[in-house]
Formats: sequence, structure tokens, C-alpha cells
Amino acid sequence: MPGWLEAGLWGALAGGALLIGAAVAWFRRVPPRAIAAIMAFGAGVLIAALSFELLDEAERTGGLGPTAAGFIGGACAYVAANALLARHGARHRKRSGDQQPSEAGVQGSGAAIAVGALLDGVPESVVLGLSLLGGGDVGLAVVAAVFISNVPEGLSSAAGMKRAGRGAGYVFGIWGGIALASGLAAMLGNLGLESASPAAVAAIMGVAAGAILAMVADTMIPEAFEDAHLLTGLITTAGFLTAFAVERLAA
Repeated sequence: MPGWLEAGLWGALAGGALLIGAAVAWFRRVPPRAIAAIMAFGAGVLIAALSFELLDEAERTGGLGPTAAGFIGGACAYVAANALLARHGARHRKRSGDQQPSEAGVQGSGAAIAVGALLDGVPESVVLGLSLLGGGDVGLAVVAAVFISNVPEGLSSAAGMKRAGRGAGYVFGIWGGIALASGLAAMLGNLGLESASPAAVAAIMGVAAGAILAMVADTMIPEAFEDAHLLTGLITTAGFLTAFAVERLAA
């Protein structure tokens, strides 16, 4: 199977976890504390993945300079885009309570939430495509990390969308579209950087890692702390350790 096609399939699989989380939230009422705990666990998983699978690999591939530059650039780009979307009603897109605005309350918030969801998911998917460069095997630890973290993201955000009065077509259309976009981003990440220099690959991996860390801090941790409170740190630690163990066992 061509590497770009395999990358696209892995990206779509990891993105499909968003649909699983959304379906659970739509058809079952999940207690807020359970959502918060799952979100905290997913945050720990992502932090471990970007530490050991992204930054470490990027530095060994292209050096510290390009990795650090990409990391800072990715974080800055994410924060700037997130701030712009927040002004249009997407600030609480991952919140499961009453924080998300309705379309009647904030005109255009539906589109802003959709763009925000895409912003959150693309960096993770690009990394999956990068892991297959040069004919290598997909980073199973990264796939597992993205899949595990996407379930609570879809769950929490879909619960908030439902409470804000958005319909099933909107909710599942959003997450189905993001799943497809995840596959496309992974495919393009593989195709677009196939002949890139090690420094360029390291910089792109750094960008993805910086954007993911900023996303975790700006959207996942606040949702987790909302209801998990002092247990947030402990549950996040458990997620980190789980992802670290998966990465070592898969090595």
C-alpha cells in the first residue's frame, strides 16, 4: 500500500474516535465528572505523545534549532487562531456544560466552532503522515494517543453542542467532516514532506507539537478542571504514564 494512502487511513481512523465520543454524548447522558476525568486522561496522553513521539523524534531528525523554532511557532499560531475564533463564539467549544453559545445567541458561532474543531485536529493528523515518511511504520503510540484523546474531545464538545440546542445533523456532520479532514491532513503530511530535508521535517513536527500543547492547555485542561478539580493532575498523570508505557512497549 502506498505510504500516503496508509497515512490517510490511519488519520481517518484516529479522527473517527471523535465520532465515537460524539455518539456516546448524543445518545447517553454522561455525568460531568466522568467527562472531566476522561478529558484529563486524554490531556495526559497527548502530552506524553508530543514529548516522546514528536519533540524527541524531531530533535534527533533535524536538530534542536529547527525543532524549537517550529515548537514556538506552532504554539503562537494556535493561540492566535484560537483567540480569533474565541471572539466569534468558539471559546468553549470543548465544554460539555452550558458554556457553548447557541446560534441565536452568537451569530456565526456554529461555523466558528466547526473551524475550531478542525484547528484542534489537523496538527495531530499531520504527525501521523510524517511518521510514515521514508517507508517507515506508523507510530502506533501516536495513533493510540490521538485516538484515546479524541474520544473525550468529541464526547465533551458534542455534549455542549447538544445543550446549546444544535441538532444531530450539525453535531455528526462536524465530527464526520473532521474525521475525513484528519485522513486528508495525514495524507498531505506524508505527500507534501516526502522529499523535505531533515531540518524541515523537524520544524514541522515541532509546529505540530507546539500547537497540540497549546490546545491541551487552552481547551482540554480547563474543561477537565471544571468538574474534576483537584483530581485533574492525578488523572492527567495516569494518562501520561499510560501513553509512555504504550510508546515503550511498541518500540
